[in-house]
Amino acid sequence: MSTEDNTSYCSIWSDLRGGAFSQGYIDAGGIRTRYLKAGSDDAPPLVLLHGTGGHAECYARNLLAHGAHFNVYAIDMIGHGWTDKPAYDYEIDAYVEHLRAVLDCLGFERPRLSGESLGGWVGARFALKYPDRVGRLVLNTTGGATMNPAVMEKIKASTRAAVQNPVWDTIRARLEWLMADPASVNDDLIACRQAIYRQPGFPEALERILVLQDPEIRARNNLDDAEWAAIACPTLVVWTTQDPTADETVGRRIAELIPDARYELMRDCGHWPQWEDAATFNRLHLGFLRDG
Repeated sequence: MSTEDNTSYCSIWSDLRGGAFSQGYIDAGGIRTRYLKAGSDDAPPLVLLHGTGGHAECYARNLLAHGAHFNVYAIDMIGHGWTDKPAYDYEIDAYVEHLRAVLDCLGFERPRLSGESLGGWVGARFALKYPDRVGRLVLNTTGGATMNPAVMEKIKASTRAAVQNPVWDTIRARLEWLMADPASVNDDLIACRQAIYRQPGFPEALERILVLQDPEIRARNNLDDAEWAAIACPTLVVWTTQDPTADETVGRRIAELIPDARYELMRDCGHWPQWEDAATFNRLHLGFLRDG
């Protein structure tokens, strides 16, 4: 960012300063879990779930818009962000059970769930394991449907590079890979992730996170066609024209398999449409979540 002309610079604070939000921690089944929250406690509950190596700030551009209608929590999932990082491998059921503990702690009986990438994978598995505990589900460039060795190696290599040497350039490279427009990665986002990656013990936690990029482990955690077809709640599948992890046909097929699903394709976005085109994402997302 140029110090001479920064009038167009949009920080995380630019996204959040327009309304009230809070940060805090809860004890979710013994896991100290960090969250960002917006909205009234009396509003319908909504929980937002990030992707691999991510954190709640990936929803900084969506939190307030959704807080106008929902009691919304964006959490750091187990092993991620500033949430606890217990010493066992994080296969999908570990995230599912952590999410269940979060919902129990918050007293959310049937919230809306929305997940990006890994978060969508967790949301889908949660909807299968606990179908009575999901009101509506959003799968945003979701994981759980592909087995692409090149993508898996890219995720492992770029994330390890950023965590093992958490300097500006390695973290920027990891984040830019997610975006259709690399300029979408701002300094605040890099600094936030740098602070997370510099935590003591994070390199060890990363290896427990990356187990899902191992083909054998991934295969047993992926959903097959019958499992996608067994998701019973109303579902929105969001995909993009420039997702680096999977072609848009993957998202369309998932939507075709789920009985009560809607499909939306966002253009000129990569793996984080909720960040790159927040206005369009918020409109589509809220339109679905508020419909019922």
